[in-house]
Amino acid sequence: MAIRANFDTELKELKDLLLKMGKLAEDALNKSIIALKEQNTDLALEVIDKDYKINQLEEEINDKGILMIAKQSPVASDLRRIIVALKISNDVERIADYAVNIAKSTIRVGDKPFIKPLVDIPEMARLTQGMLSSSLQAYYKEDITLATDLAEIDDQVDKMYGKTVQELLILMSKNPDSIGQITQLAFVCRYLERTADHCTNISEHIIYLIKGKRYDLND
Repeated sequence: MAIRANFDTELKELKDLLLKMGKLAEDALNKSIIALKEQNTDLALEVIDKDYKINQLEEEINDKGILMIAKQSPVASDLRRIIVALKISNDVERIADYAVNIAKSTIRVGDKPFIKPLVDIPEMARLTQGMLSSSLQAYYKEDITLATDLAEIDDQVDKMYGKTVQELLILMSKNPDSIGQITQLAFVCRYLERTADHCTNISEHIIYLIKGKRYDLND
């Protein structure tokens, strides 16, 4: 019983570390979008400078998970919990990288007025930020319904991505002097679209955790 209690404690610690990492990634994504909208290079630099904390947490989660497998030889359901934590931490780390990329694009855009008002990108960001928050809640609560519902939002993000990039390409042909800025804004759209994909990955990991079967929510 003591061994089991100790293992349960370690599982909780692993989950808590992952949720801490997720909150930092949420904060990085939120700040990167605010930095872009406000053309705030100082805030963009803050996102870049703090990324190391998320990378350190991913390493800590990986080390802890591998050590738990080596020491405890966990049964199937417990092994799934560890594996899922490792997989989700990788997705969260990639999301944080996209937040850094958005921050870098913000710095490259600088303070030059936007070629058009930012409307679609903040809306894409709102949907994507909601997906990240919901995916972390679904993991914490092990809520399969919440996890499954995210696929529908991912479809919305994909549609907005296609529409927005198409509009940016048209603007590029008409405004050759602004190609640099338009290119960076197109990159931001791509980073948000990929972030939404990683949120969907997290949802798939949660479904695997609960059901023991793999599902592709993008089908």
